[in-house]
Amino acid sequence: MPHDIMLPFYGRPDHLRIAVASVLAQTDPDWRLVVIDDHYPDESAWTWLQGLDDPRVHVRRHTSNRGINATFQECVERSSAEWVTIFGCDDVMDPRYLEGVRRLVRTNPGATMVHPSTRIIDGDGNEVRTLVDSAKAWYRPHGRGVHVLTGEELAVSVTRGNWMNFPAVAWRGEELRAVGFRPNLNVVQDLALVVDLCEAGGSLAVENADPTFSYRRHAASVSSWRAVDGSRFAEEQAFFRALAERFGRRGWRRAARAARWHVSSRVNAASQLPRALKARDLSGARVLTRHLGGLTLRG
Repeated sequence: MPHDIMLPFYGRPDHLRIAVASVLAQTDPDWRLVVIDDHYPDESAWTWLQGLDDPRVHVRRHTSNRGINATFQECVERSSAEWVTIFGCDDVMDPRYLEGVRRLVRTNPGATMVHPSTRIIDGDGNEVRTLVDSAKAWYRPHGRGVHVLTGEELAVSVTRGNWMNFPAVAWRGEELRAVGFRPNLNVVQDLALVVDLCEAGGSLAVENADPTFSYRRHAASVSSWRAVDGSRFAEEQAFFRALAERFGRRGWRRAARAARWHVSSRVNAASQLPRALKARDLSGARVLTRHLGGLTLRG
């Protein structure tokens, strides 16, 4: 059965064309691409998609904007393959991405999620190494080869710092569709999905080797613009608080402690505080300082 590549779109049309072209260039031809346009105002991408002459490409456009969470969940529900990738509309697959995923699946047949190696690129496609990604690399399993994480070990790893590049992950379709995305989350929905699959007994196989996926990090992303006004951290704070309680009830003490401290999230908030203050956004600064540890700002 083909590998489903589900692509929710709301972003730059030029990036979308690059993303789709990278799917068309796969050396493994056994795939189905489903693009869901979440009513992006510029219809040039929609027009271009309709002109693609490949029976493996399926496109649909919402009549109104439904938002990231609903569109991601629709990607899950419209998938049908044994393995599914929820691809970013601004990311790029190397030509051998699918080959690498299938190899990881063959060598790790019990995995629920497989995560190939990635590189980070900027808005112009240049390889970069940001402070955020340097921090994420610290939490990612170290050493070349394949590392398999499950249970509390997996929960601790991703809760200390969400180092995973979500659009690069391939998900076992049956488990993905059984769990899906939690509603009303717009920033941590990817981490919530991993945690829910982990608690359901799932495992993650992560490969540290030559990258086969380019993850784009730039200021236009949802997580970036939400970081400055602090809204992403309000969502994260509530999420981690609830997560600590859930892990505690399971007896996962190390995971509960990691959720309570959520160190990498606090470090990220600290890095955003100068930007909020420079923009004179006291409301956002208050959210950021509360996330850091309960300080208050008076305006």
